[in-house]
Amino acid sequence: MLVNMQEMLLKAKKENYAVPHLNINNLEWTKYILEECQNNNSPVILGVSEGAAKYMGGYHVVANMVKGLLQDLKITIPVALHLDHGKTVKACREAINGGFTSVMIDASKYDLETNIKMVNEVIDLTNGQTVEAEIGHIGGTEDETSSEVAYAKVEDCITLVKNTNIDCLAPALGSVHGFYKGEPKLDFEKMEQIKTATNLPLVLHGGTGIPDELIKKAIKHGVCKININTELQDVWNKSVRRFIEENPDVYDPRKIISAGEKNMKEAIKNKIILLGSQNKA
Repeated sequence: MLVNMQEMLLKAKKENYAVPHLNINNLEWTKYILEECQNNNSPVILGVSEGAAKYMGGYHVVANMVKGLLQDLKITIPVALHLDHGKTVKACREAINGGFTSVMIDASKYDLETNIKMVNEVIDLTNGQTVEAEIGHIGGTEDETSSEVAYAKVEDCITLVKNTNIDCLAPALGSVHGFYKGEPKLDFEKMEQIKTATNLPLVLHGGTGIPDELIKKAIKHGVCKININTELQDVWNKSVRRFIEENPDVYDPRKIISAGEKNMKEAIKNKIILLGSQNKA
């Protein structure tokens, strides 16, 4: 069923695991993710970037596609449909009006006062949707917009939480979007301080490439939602390229796209087990 993130994140916080946030890019990816999460009885957050929503035709298209799949595939696990890194209040409004159950307003590039103002503007638009906000700058690339890592300040996190009514917080603590160049340098001391000071479920963006032991450590320090996209793209890409090389005469797009299904589902299952969300639906 399509729900917001609140109940699943609070349950994860209480029981010390994390809910997988898996980005979707087309119908096939959405189907694969839903089927594998259903098979593992895991709640899931379907993340959609602004670019992905535009690519798939718009927010209404995405929401109706997901709702249709939930019905036809007989999906019973909790599923949230989430705008990932909404850069403007307008984008969040469009996602909410389109049927999304959760939005992230990423105003982290602005000063704290403006960030708080934009977060509250989004919250005023909601009618049962959950809201995620970001503090600091998460490095790497998101829809081809690059930035350097800027670690969140504990006092800024406290100020934002006190002056808004957000449901979860994404503090930039050393993770990056895309592939890592070198070892991730996550600030677990700050993570614990923010967890204690805000008492909110924390979000870790850039989950691809972080060693398993650091993922588990982050969960112990309050992370209840971990975003994964690049790793699934990489697995799918390699599988499809291999299929095309081995089957140059195949032109049916269904066969080409589905060549990545098996390995992608295996990667999803491994993440579910790592995050501890198996049988938590």
